Amino acid sequence: MLSRLGWPRSASDALTRFVFNVAVPTLLFRLMSDFSRLPRVDARLLVAFFGGCLIVYAAGRLAGASIFRLNGIEQSVFAMGGIFSNNVLLGIPIAKVTLGEASLSVVSLVLVFNSLLLWTLVTVSVEWARERSLSPAALLRTVRSVLLNPVVASILIGALFGALALPLPAVVDETLAMVSQAAVPLSLIALGMGLAEFGFRSEWRESAAITVLKLVAQPLAVFALARMLALPALETSAVVMLAALPVGANVYLMSRQFGVLSAAVASSIVLTTALAAVTTPLTLTLIGAGR
Repeated sequence: MLSRLGWPRSASDALTRFVFNVAVPTLLFRLMSDFSRLPRVDARLLVAFFGGCLIVYAAGRLAGASIFRLNGIEQSVFAMGGIFSNNVLLGIPIAKVTLGEASLSVVSLVLVFNSLLLWTLVTVSVEWARERSLSPAALLRTVRSVLLNPVVASILIGALFGALALPLPAVVDETLAMVSQAAVPLSLIALGMGLAEFGFRSEWRESAAITVLKLVAQPLAVFALARMLALPALETSAVVMLAALPVGANVYLMSRQFGVLSAAVASSIVLTTALAAVTTPLTLTLIGAGR
């Protein structure tokens, strides 16, 4: 279909590589470099959100292996589809409208750690699946591959800048700002080109499973942990709302970068985005958001 629109697949591949290797790392570097300005972290809300992510990720890996017979790399991307939300485009505006300004500090904290933990998780998972060895040499190769991944490297370097409160020269900061602002729209363009390439019928079973994990399993897991940890009502509503959002476009970038399940991920993004218009407000209503 891309060829009929005048765009060869090589154009889509090139755009995906630019977004994954340049635009998104720049965005994440700037996000992490502001870490020192964020409010103090409430460990309970991070445990509730990311603990829920780990539970659903493990369930996704298990389902991918047992139901769909996916290999390790495919399982990693499949499971990541069930936990990586569209927090940037949807999380901030929805939190502001439904939960108020007070919830934005919670959302900002989750956004920072979301990039750090989940990007690193999928990268480690994929590299481990590639090596399949516990030897020191294999472990060293895995660590090296993870650290050289442009997304993980940008997060770690940005976190270092943030921790040390190092200033950037104005011209460098302005240049990085312009590139990072292009990350989200370019990600969406890459996603749209992928949908034109694959359509909605390819890998529909995997797409449906990702949708169930994302819109049902993740909000339930996060809510259960939040209740167990006695998280305050506002923080509980904020983390559950973030968990109930549709699949983020970055998962599609992961699928293209690792060369697996691109059709399933692209379809699941569209499907979860359409369904979340109903399921997200319903989820917030059921948990009594803001009370």
